[in-house]
Amino acid sequence: MPEQASAFEDGVPGKRLHLVPDEVVEADRMEAVRRYDILDTPPDGAFDRVAALAARLFDVPVATVTIVDEDRIWFKAAHGLDGVSEIGRDPGLCGSAVLRDDALVIPDTLLDDVACGNPLVTGPLGVRFYAAAPITTADGHKLGTINVLDTKPRSITSEQTATLTDLAAIVLDEMELRLSALRTVRQEQRAAEAERAAREQAERDKAAIASFASTLQRTLLPPALPTAPGLELACHYHTASVHDVGGDFYDVFPLPSGKWGLFLGDVCGKGAEAATITSLARYTLRASAQHTDDPVAVLEALNNALLADVWAGSRFCTAFFATLTPAAAGGFTVELAAGGHPPAYHLSPAPPEAGPATRTRVEAVRPKGGMLIGAFPGAHFASTTRHLAPGQALLLYTDGLTEARTSTGAMLGDEGLTAFLAARPASCGAAQLVQDTVGLLDALAGGASDDVALLALSVPTSDQTAAATRAGSTAHTTAAPAGEEH
Repeated sequence: MPEQASAFEDGVPGKRLHLVPDEVVEADRMEAVRRYDILDTPPDGAFDRVAALAARLFDVPVATVTIVDEDRIWFKAAHGLDGVSEIGRDPGLCGSAVLRDDALVIPDTLLDDVACGNPLVTGPLGVRFYAAAPITTADGHKLGTINVLDTKPRSITSEQTATLTDLAAIVLDEMELRLSALRTVRQEQRAAEAERAAREQAERDKAAIASFASTLQRTLLPPALPTAPGLELACHYHTASVHDVGGDFYDVFPLPSGKWGLFLGDVCGKGAEAATITSLARYTLRASAQHTDDPVAVLEALNNALLADVWAGSRFCTAFFATLTPAAAGGFTVELAAGGHPPAYHLSPAPPEAGPATRTRVEAVRPKGGMLIGAFPGAHFASTTRHLAPGQALLLYTDGLTEARTSTGAMLGDEGLTAFLAARPASCGAAQLVQDTVGLLDALAGGASDDVALLALSVPTSDQTAAATRAGSTAHTTAAPAGEEH
């Protein structure tokens, strides 16, 4: 421990040394005081009891526990000294005691050259006896003093001086306990603040990812279906996660000679890689359809493009591609090719012999032999042709629909979807068909855990064409609500 003070005056018999603080030691001492963060804190019962105990042990009217600040003596506890919370750091009493390593005892302040000028001695309190022990930290810093004061001169024994030193040690123990509690509280506050900051950052990241995924997803889907004369078109897109880009895709677009092309597909996987394949698939299908009337050739072009694209990796997709040619007798001729995709459903009014429970004849459209697209060189794709007459509809979907779970946990499956379609009226248009299918998904207890894309097309009857303004219109893409996870 370095020397804490230097003699201001020495060598004169009967006179006490007037100590002054060493600047370096004083700076370290003040740093220790600030470490305990005790200045100007509210009254504390533990320190009050120490002051009261000191007063009783020494039979004095005044006892205090003080902390010595840079330019003041602050009273943490004061017994018998009401209305005083701090005094100046004048030499003589506490200001001198805090500079000593041992206790300071002044039997008669009027006979002490240093204490006699202190305001507590010369003022109304008229202190004549003063004794103090420094409150010393483990690393040697004097934070303050515990003091006993009397208005009459007196003396104390060495045992009493030791008692005063013990009381100062008790005060330090209380301060250490308080400091430990403060550190614990501060650590918990810092941990809570760090947790809050991390949570807020995670929320911001989550929102940014959702916004990015939503924006990217919109670029992979047509903003609206086109108006196709003689057709009613409708679509629905349900994203399983707002934080990831789905791999389902669809489109309807015009072809030369009054034809229309359409496709619906599902890329294996999700996220950025799936988005890359989805984009490649959409533009390849659209571009290829401009050069060939053969839907199988269009899927073959997509197969070759996926195999040639280094970014596709091992990813593949399933898809339907179809061309629609207006028929002279009404309706459309649909030539449809498939590659590894679940069947489409051709819906028409059920004949009377099907019974009252079956309102719609449901025929699965499943070209035989269609392989996955992008998995094998020279993959074989099959096609079939259907006539879509007035009053009939065609429903294409991705497997997120049939894999949706019922209340028993079982998948809806092809059988469940077929039963649902058979029970609804076939004469309704594409928009109503999509709306009812979305209602089916919403009603399932387990719901859809994967992306779902629906694309329906229907040919209105002459009555529907005259009555419905919806013929040739579109239904827009619908995504999962923001923040909803499935």
